[in-house]
Amino acid sequence: MPLSMNRDVFITCAVTGSGDTAGKSPHVPRSPKDIAASAIDAAKAGAAIVHCHVRDPETGVPSRRNDLYKEVTDLIRSADVDVVLNLTAGMGGDMIFGNVENPLPLNPDGTDMAGATERVSHVAECLPEICTLDCGTMNFSLGDYVMTNTPSMLRAMAKMMTDLGVRPEIEAFDTGHLWFAKQLVEEGLIEDPVLIQLCMGIPWGAPDDLNTFMAMVNNVPKNWTFSAFSIGRNALAYPAAAVLAGGNVRVGLEDNLYVGKGQLATNAQLVEKAVGVIEGMGARIIGPAEVREKLKLTKR
Repeated sequence: MPLSMNRDVFITCAVTGSGDTAGKSPHVPRSPKDIAASAIDAAKAGAAIVHCHVRDPETGVPSRRNDLYKEVTDLIRSADVDVVLNLTAGMGGDMIFGNVENPLPLNPDGTDMAGATERVSHVAECLPEICTLDCGTMNFSLGDYVMTNTPSMLRAMAKMMTDLGVRPEIEAFDTGHLWFAKQLVEEGLIEDPVLIQLCMGIPWGAPDDLNTFMAMVNNVPKNWTFSAFSIGRNALAYPAAAVLAGGNVRVGLEDNLYVGKGQLATNAQLVEKAVGVIEGMGARIIGPAEVREKLKLTKR
């Protein structure tokens, strides 16, 4: 396909995630105060959107507590910098099977299954401008963990998000997820303008080689807005790949802990790195006001 570089690029910073990273770097924020502060620093560094999970402030393990989301939301909205708020709605679909000989009963250590209304309850309470919708089920990482999002669950959650006036950011980890995302749009459960995040290199979804990445890009409808990222060692190469392919950029400590070999990063440093790459390519960084106009978002 001909090169179609994006000249007006927005950056999303994925601030903390739900992975087992809080003990691997002192910069991964745990408490609502620290998550909000890191998000605000990322915004000041050039991120137009901050994508936030929450963690138990004491242990650092991922959490779905509405009060933690509310505190993060209030702190970001009261800050002296403008930024688009994107809250995850991916929690509550974690299934850990017993073992290879006895898959049932499920292992309670790590299994976290919730209904659609409960999975979206913090979105209904906080009303962010964007929330994520992981658009499929997949074997995730190692062991017996499966990320579960059934078609019925996704239809219910998409309708709730749309009815709340919150823009879903479809997270696609493989081509089948893109296929079902198109179905949700066709059924009117997700409205224009459609926003999608291409999640590359997560075991065992779409690998982050350029052939697979372009297969994903080529399956994104031309009138959708897409962003892309990879994890780990390729995370800082993907801003260039995403912009060259016509998309936008995501970086952050959810995806990658390092700004250089052996150098632990902050979220702001990762955003600064992405800004340098994007501007070095001759593209322009757009801010939250232009993102809201582009995606028809409602500022709360």
